[in-house]
Amino acid sequence: MQKRIIVVKIGGSTLGTHDTTLEDLVELQQQGESLVVVHGGARVTSEWLARLGIPTSFVNGLRITDAETLKVVTAALSGLVNKELVVAIQSLGGKSVSLSGCDGNLLRASTKSHELGYVGEIVAVDATPLKLLLDAGYMPVVSPVSCGFVGGRMTLLNVNGDTAAGEIAAALAAEKLIFLTDVDGIHNESGKAIPSLNLAEAKDILSSGVASGGMVPKIEASLRALTTTKVVRIIDGRAIHALLDDIAGQAQKTKLGGTKIVAE
Repeated sequence: MQKRIIVVKIGGSTLGTHDTTLEDLVELQQQGESLVVVHGGARVTSEWLARLGIPTSFVNGLRITDAETLKVVTAALSGLVNKELVVAIQSLGGKSVSLSGCDGNLLRASTKSHELGYVGEIVAVDATPLKLLLDAGYMPVVSPVSCGFVGGRMTLLNVNGDTAAGEIAAALAAEKLIFLTDVDGIHNESGKAIPSLNLAEAKDILSSGVASGGMVPKIEASLRALTTTKVVRIIDGRAIHALLDDIAGQAQKTKLGGTKIVAE
């Protein structure tokens, strides 16, 4: 019987001094769960861009990426952030391997728009490297930096971590995709978290403009994931044992908030 796969997207905003995300991931792996971790790192990237005096700006939650910005994005995400996560997981007793979207042709992309520069839109996913690692008992930790052709030349492309997580979840037909973020779910016009949405309602949230900033790519990624994935959860990853509580919520009632999106 094939094990269920859970894809977890973690952002830098959820990893703090009192955060338990990495401990939760190791505990779940030791319980026998098959986990794929996709990470962002916008805060670290912005810090390094500022140190280097490179200006940065966003459109709908996506960083405008010129050639110099792309170098910093790659170094920060596929280098510093990715390796620190892998080391931290292994120091807690977990088994993990670092990957980027470039490795093993995991994520192939094309440029999303002229305005965004070297920002990629994923056009193909080869989940073989992830499946091999999962079968061997490892937790893949994936940086979303991908590759694709620009002007007839293959190059690195900056892919949003939420987008990468949605595509990976869809390719793996994951049981669940969990976004650990720094808010307690998707909010309505009144600023209250919405407990659950179906596909039509999630699309309405996007088209109405209620969702903004970094929540836009999360909802778009959720819609993509739900072509094969059963459920998506967007929860506050800063809460103690948020991830453990959410997984336990499949079998028992919990008071954990957040937003659930389902295909029905």
